[in-house]
Amino acid sequence: MAPADVQAEVLGNRRLSADYNVLLLDAPAIAAAARPGQFVMIRTGPGTDPLLRRPFSVFEIVGDGGRAPSAFSVLCKRVGPGTERLYRLEAGGCLSVLGPLGKPFDLVAPPAEAWMVAGGVGLAPFAALAGALRASGVACRLFYGARTAADLFYLDDFAARGVALDLATEDGSRGTRGLVTAPLEIALRGRPAGAAVTLYACGPEPMLKAVAALAGAHGCASQVSTERVMACGMGGCYSCVVSVRDSSGRARFVRSCLDGPVFDGAAVAWD
Repeated sequence: MAPADVQAEVLGNRRLSADYNVLLLDAPAIAAAARPGQFVMIRTGPGTDPLLRRPFSVFEIVGDGGRAPSAFSVLCKRVGPGTERLYRLEAGGCLSVLGPLGKPFDLVAPPAEAWMVAGGVGLAPFAALAGALRASGVACRLFYGARTAADLFYLDDFAARGVALDLATEDGSRGTRGLVTAPLEIALRGRPAGAAVTLYACGPEPMLKAVAALAGAHGCASQVSTERVMACGMGGCYSCVVSVRDSSGRARFVRSCLDGPVFDGAAVAWD
């Protein structure tokens, strides 16, 4: 299905901290077609300033009274003029949005478990993923790491979905002190023999590489959502290439906006 290019009304702006916010957008055509792991391209300002749209993962897919989804949200971090505008938007504003784009996650089915691994703003695709998995009866666990406890968001929302939480902070202010891969490795070592687990990861590339390596070492499948600069989101500019290996082990470059952003962690040529 071709992506929709719509003018989406801002239904709400939930500011999580001084830098993070979640925008809820009224866009039925996009919400109904979106799948966890896909993304949208948003024009953050009017006219040609900035010239290019910016990519954002579909964070939540929201239904209306049990009917088809009619809205979706994006998790934003304020880092420049464009995201500054998104942070300050109020309900009633309007944004030009193109999507959904990209390859979504493949969803496991019971009795397999889904373990999501998020680093910082890498939380962005996981509310939608958790919602879809829990609706299918899949047991979910979120390993979520950040610099400090103040940078951990949406914990109550994930817990309300029935998602088990394993937290890590670099300063030790909440959960395990250190990187999020530390509690993940402990959990992989301690899981019951024969238990089927798929790892879903999004965050900095060194974290994704480490998660893929842990998955391989412990006999698990992994799916990683890569973070790449995207100028167009539709394969025209080749700014978002990722090196992957085919079945013969030969590496080739593919465009993450078309062949990703979700990849088999074992297929990515990390070095």
